[in-house]
Amino acid sequence: MKGKTVLFIGCGDLGARAGQWLLEQEVNVAAVRRNPAHLPQGFRGYAADYTRAGDLDFIADLNPDYVVTSFTPTQRDTRGYERGFVESTQLLLRALESSAVRQLVFVSSTRVYAEREGGWVDENSALTEDDPGGEAIVRAESLLDDANFPSVRLRFGGIYGNPGGRLLQRIASGELCPETPISYSNRIHRIDAARVLVHCLQQADAGVELARSYNGVDNLPAPQYEVEHWLAMQMGLAQESLRFTAKRMSAGHKRCRNTALLSTGFEFEFANYRAGYAQVLAERQA
Repeated sequence: MKGKTVLFIGCGDLGARAGQWLLEQEVNVAAVRRNPAHLPQGFRGYAADYTRAGDLDFIADLNPDYVVTSFTPTQRDTRGYERGFVESTQLLLRALESSAVRQLVFVSSTRVYAEREGGWVDENSALTEDDPGGEAIVRAESLLDDANFPSVRLRFGGIYGNPGGRLLQRIASGELCPETPISYSNRIHRIDAARVLVHCLQQADAGVELARSYNGVDNLPAPQYEVEHWLAMQMGLAQESLRFTAKRMSAGHKRCRNTALLSTGFEFEFANYRAGYAQVLAERQA
């Protein structure tokens, strides 16, 4: 990928991590943020709002080889998801009409799946028809089908890795979710999520035809209670001090297969929550 240009649109933690690794490979990294001053050194920053018409017009002159999108809802309601995903994708596709993009990587979510009863899902499983936020992401994905360049959807599970994250703060206070009813969860460490982005770009640059979608989750779907109880024990909390009053995850309770991702040759640095959270807890205590 040396000498190629990768454009990150909505460049938060994942884009920053992936972009820094690409810079080390002498890739040109450009990124869109409302405040590009927050971008890592070496990034070519563009001050833009990807939800606003005209803000992405600079792409025609940049003419990137690869584009990575990390859209987020503008607010946590149906309209916010429509604007953050569907309308933003429409604006991006217009901005890319005259560009010779070799591959677009669309950061998506396992929220798009219909399963809510703890069953297994893969990339061909039924998609949601009763979750407005998930449906908006599905519509954004489908808009890419008519683009004049290849695209891949990376459907990530819960991305974790922040030592100061809300889950660890809640558990440190002694509040866990109850053991029953069981609620399966899927996750991926943020380092591995960024590595998946880079892996897909490298595969595309090597001429590998990527699948339409990949589930970006680690090797071990696990009950939410199991994860939280393990964390509480690792944090040294006494069993008698725990309160099992946290809410069940509303959009979870499915087990996502990552077979397709593994078939591309990707190898996890943190293959399960124990390996990943051990690193996070060590960082938290440092």
